Order: sequence, then structure tokens, then C-alpha cells
Amino acid sequence: MSISTHVLDAALGRPAAGVAVVLEHPDGERTTGVTDDDGRVAALAPGALPGGVYRVRFDTGAYFAATGQQGFYPEVVVAVTIDADRAHTHVPLLLSPFAYSTYRGS
Repeated sequence: MSISTHVLDAALGRPAAGVAVVLEHPDGERTTGVTDDDGRVAALAPGALPGGVYRVRFDTGAYFAATGQQGFYPEVVVAVTIDADRAHTHVPLLLSPFAYSTYRGS
């Protein structure tokens, strides 16, 4: 099972490039990535992972500062339950300075 993500800046109408992302594993391990020019981290956790509750932590404060936006959320943390039998999980984030949403992607 692998995990990927992408961030879309809804306020600017474009992918959010340069967002630091940390994946916190159930056992305490952490893997990191940074969104590319398309707002994606294709392989935040490549390969086989055990099932459990994972947390995807987005450094939105640094992103807002870098893009000249005043944001309300300095970070966004999305906790997800991952099924080890699932081949791939995608966790997208739709972001604006004063709101965000997420869903189980494909």
C-alpha cells in the first residue's frame, strides 16, 4: 500500500507548490515530502505499509507566508485509517486561507 497527496490552492486557483508534508505512521515513524509544481507528492510512503491510523501533516503556515497570504491555519493535520489490503491511498487537500477540505481520493 502506498500513500500520495496533492494540495490545491482554491484561493489562487492553482496547485500549491512547495508545501512541506509529513506522514506520521502508527508506530511513530515519519516520512516527509514537499509538493512539486503540480502540488503533488506522488510517493509520500511508497511500498508496503501496515494498516492503521496515519496522520498527514501539511505545513500550511509556511506556504501561506511564501505566497503572501494571511492564513488562519498554520498547519492542517488529516488523520486517516488505512487498510493494509488497499493498494494505494490518495489524500488530497483543498486549501484556502480560511478553510480547507479533504476527501478519500483515488
